Amino acid sequence: MTQRADTPQDIARLFLQCLNEGNLDGLVSLYESDAVLVDPTGAFLTGHEQIRDFYRGLIAQGQTFEPGIQSIPLVHGDLALTSSKISNGDITAEVARRQADGSWRWVLDQPSVKAGRAI
Repeated sequence: MTQRADTPQDIARLFLQCLNEGNLDGLVSLYESDAVLVDPTGAFLTGHEQIRDFYRGLIAQGQTFEPGIQSIPLVHGDLALTSSKISNGDITAEVARRQADGSWRWVLDQPSVKAGRAI
């Protein structure tokens, strides 16, 4: 099921909802087709197929995830920088782009930016 984020901040809320429900198609629909996701090992996963494979494995682990504290997005035209502080102290960083239909999707997703760690 495709998810529609009407604002950049909607993406994180929908992401968490899909992840906790095991909605793999919904998760992937929050990303542009050639988006880049950085996995926990630091590998760059590009495109829906690699992103889908990653989240399939994460969903299979059966974990549930709590919402983080979202920062106010930094928006410039059709681009937005979003971030959240999550319960383990990590900070996420994402770049979203406004789509032709007015919705937003992530283009870049760095789920864990540790303080003092070079990216």
